[in-house]
Amino acid sequence: MRSIKEAGLGRNLRGGLAGACLFAMTATTAVAAGSPHFRGDLQAQLDALAHKAEPGKFGISVLDLESGKRWGVDAGSAYPMMSVFKAPLGATVLAQADAGKISLSQHVTIRRADLRTGASRIAEEFRGEQMTFTVQELLVDAVSYSDNTAADALVRLIGGPQVITSFLEGHGIRGLHVDIDEGGVSHVFSGLGVAAQPPEGETKAEREHRLERGYDAYLSDPRNRSTPDAAVAFLQTLWNGRLLPTKSTKHLLDLLYGQTKPSRLRAGIPAGVRLADKCGTSESLHGRTAAFNDIGIMTWPDGRTVIVAAFLTGSKASQAERNQLFADLAHDVGVTLHP
Repeated sequence: MRSIKEAGLGRNLRGGLAGACLFAMTATTAVAAGSPHFRGDLQAQLDALAHKAEPGKFGISVLDLESGKRWGVDAGSAYPMMSVFKAPLGATVLAQADAGKISLSQHVTIRRADLRTGASRIAEEFRGEQMTFTVQELLVDAVSYSDNTAADALVRLIGGPQVITSFLEGHGIRGLHVDIDEGGVSHVFSGLGVAAQPPEGETKAEREHRLERGYDAYLSDPRNRSTPDAAVAFLQTLWNGRLLPTKSTKHLLDLLYGQTKPSRLRAGIPAGVRLADKCGTSESLHGRTAAFNDIGIMTWPDGRTVIVAAFLTGSKASQAERNQLFADLAHDVGVTLHP
């Protein structure tokens, strides 16, 4: 049993906190999913973006913490999260560490059978039949690097996906629920149903039909969903220090600041604005993308803070066009609310 460090394979983990972060410790009340949205100039811009995203469905929720005003498009409907769930997963892990149930320094064993699809430094650097990693290493990989193998190891460690949902509900956050892990999501996309493996002798046409069936099954699957409003409520509760103690709040925010995707909302934020965010992306099939998401906290140098959650599903747009939708959203929010 060897860790990556023991195998001499550097992990380039971020040392300590990524830097001081501004967060409000005010008693701002978390917004309830489905609450009324303020109509104003920004609303027209959001409506235009949603129209541009068609035939995809673009759900958006925006909350200005300074004024308490919010804007949205279809913000009370449930959307598939994909890796967005790794942010509340990180919060749940840190909460268990604070409660003494687990330790960030304890080691977790990952076996070759536990490796998941998707971008994964763990999978790329894996040697032998099993390796060990600290909980802190897995947190960095899961939240900042969106590693599916790390995420599922943490889900197992805390007691299963429903523990995340219960943690959120215990803090008044409803409408964001985690029901299956990354392995479960991949299985839905596989179109295998109750089978564990593709049938022997499956033809190319049969495989294509199976994957189409899996894509449709994922779109209709109610598990691992969030409304844009619920995602905003999660980030607001985190930012206001009511989800975790101060040290763990900063810890998770730094992991979100360190999120490695430079596109989507990050591509459109105004100069000088910091963004703590988490993306989520599904597989695409025949030019359709089931989920393409980003949720984040935008903070200006003067402390002005705006929370944005955006979920795009069933899109036929190219990746560049999808990225531009999110960049335009961040730009519109920035120049309208903090010109």
